[in-house]
Amino acid sequence: MIEKPSFIYLHGFASGPSSSKARYFDEHLRSESVPVSIPDLNGRSFEKLTLSSQLQIIENQFDSSNKKVVMIGSSMGGLLAVLKSIHSAQVAALVLMAPGFGLMKRWPGLFGENTLADWKQRGALDVYHHGAGSYLPLGYQFIDDAARYQTDNLRVTVPTILFHGKNDATVPIVESEDFYDSNIDQVEFHPLDDDHQLLASLDYIWEHSRSFLKRLNLL
Repeated sequence: MIEKPSFIYLHGFASGPSSSKARYFDEHLRSESVPVSIPDLNGRSFEKLTLSSQLQIIENQFDSSNKKVVMIGSSMGGLLAVLKSIHSAQVAALVLMAPGFGLMKRWPGLFGENTLADWKQRGALDVYHHGAGSYLPLGYQFIDDAARYQTDNLRVTVPTILFHGKNDATVPIVESEDFYDSNIDQVEFHPLDDDHQLLASLDYIWEHSRSFLKRLNLL
């Protein structure tokens, strides 16, 4: 009997394990008798958050048995899933929803140059955290650390299914289009009539993700 992989769900930036998409995938995977791990990528302190700290939390989800892992990632969680897959032979497949590619080139547009300059000078910026339902400080070390990572022109070596909303104002769909063009042999791409949250498309995303994983004998 072929051993089934572990499943890990990665939430997005300023979100948490109880997000709508995390709960949706938890419920639907458990209906397939598949438990899923949903780590809190905020760690002990959102203020000290970095890509590196999140990747370490993800690393801690992997066991030493070399068991295969399917990673499901939303927004920044999707970016982290790809970054992790590049350096781990345990990753068997990726399910990506509006992954946060091109992080460093997008943030000046999202926050504005003046805000970024003020953030650097003050050392922290108050950011609305959807998981907490309030504004929380985030240290500038997030930007310094993110600059160490390549977040565009990424290549994957595992089967990947990718969903992105055409009306996404946070991560433009062109980021996923470019990723698909560079990985066309590995990626199944689904552009959707939706925004960054993709909440209106969850049933579609689940059905196609389920079929994708079934074909790979991973579900």
